[in-house]
Amino acid sequence: MLPPDLPLSRKQLRSIGRATARINLWHGSVRSGKTIASLLAFVIAVATAGPSGLIIICGRSLQTIERNCLEPLQDAALFGPLARHIVHTRGATTATILGRTVHLIGAADARAEGRLRGLTAQLAYCDEATLLPEGFWTQLLARLSTPGARLYATTNPDSPRHWLKTGYIDRAAELDLRHWHFRLADNPSLSPAYVASLAAEYVGLWKRRMIDGAWVVAEGAIYDMWAEEQHVVTELPDMRRHWCGIDYGTSNPFAAILLGLGVDDRLYVCAEWRHDGRATHRQMTDAQYSAAVRAWLREQHVSPQWTFVDPSAASFSTQLWQDDYQGLAKATNDVADGIRSVSSALAAGRLLVHESCEGLLAELPGYSWDPKATAAGEDKPLKVDDHSADALRYVVHSTAHEWRHLLTMSTAEEAPA
Repeated sequence: MLPPDLPLSRKQLRSIGRATARINLWHGSVRSGKTIASLLAFVIAVATAGPSGLIIICGRSLQTIERNCLEPLQDAALFGPLARHIVHTRGATTATILGRTVHLIGAADARAEGRLRGLTAQLAYCDEATLLPEGFWTQLLARLSTPGARLYATTNPDSPRHWLKTGYIDRAAELDLRHWHFRLADNPSLSPAYVASLAAEYVGLWKRRMIDGAWVVAEGAIYDMWAEEQHVVTELPDMRRHWCGIDYGTSNPFAAILLGLGVDDRLYVCAEWRHDGRATHRQMTDAQYSAAVRAWLREQHVSPQWTFVDPSAASFSTQLWQDDYQGLAKATNDVADGIRSVSSALAAGRLLVHESCEGLLAELPGYSWDPKATAAGEDKPLKVDDHSADALRYVVHSTAHEWRHLLTMSTAEEAPA
């Protein structure tokens, strides 16, 4: 059943052979081989499953199921002849695996639990289990009610207080549950250059989770690598291009950040514009904000390639469109991923801030994790004095595809001769 040419580590083979519990969970660092092992174990279970009960694959969305589960299984370079027996039409909510119909269920929020009600399942596979709502997971286990029903799941680590860790992994001895912890070093097929490149993309909390595979807590300062003597500059080099990030506020501060890519292959926060309605006792309308931002950019003699606006600020975006503002886009607003992008750039010395950006310079040292959210197993920043920091996160993360390769350059530059 196993593809003959697929290189598998001893840990992967052991986990596949022992995945016979009611709950089988692979967790650990990115690209550590856990997904391939879990998918193979699941496909073997499909091949040997009886005729009663549904077979289900769950994930954050249908798109993530397609990308993380079905596309790898359909890759002949990975799975050889087996790939021909994985049939799926993009966008369809079912697939065929070894002749069996498999139902694909996205679970973006707690309402997805309703999609499981009334089902009787014999096999289920969960992609990135920590991203699924706890209620959905609980309901899924309840629906795995046929004799010998099994759940297969994979995930990267999260907070040690996450419900999957405290309610299941930590209670494995009490439950019919087996789990396997994978580290990056457990994947023998990765080249040293790739491992170094991947490690450069993660720092701090994310490095410990995504590279070391540890379930660790978020605590203290978010940008603990921040140091004014290293990251603040008094002069700016010539820029190859500019982008702008905007965090919208009416009674709260409004912040705009101008980010440049310098000819020295570093990112620079070149300038900042802020308005605090509470401090000035004067709130501004969308039209006034639009005029002020455009005037500020003219003063900088800059026309940003793209401007990324707080996605919740629909009325302000509409005003910019009406004012014929060019290069407007909704910011990518995944908070954790955005913080990771800023952290990586700061840690690599690829993100610097001009001394004139007083609002951002005041916010960054105090930008901290919310201890109440951490206690609940979530990673969230405190929503205090974060408006310029949010604008920075919008523009840095939304442009990451244009500068992330610079992190690898930093790693190469720092490598010993």
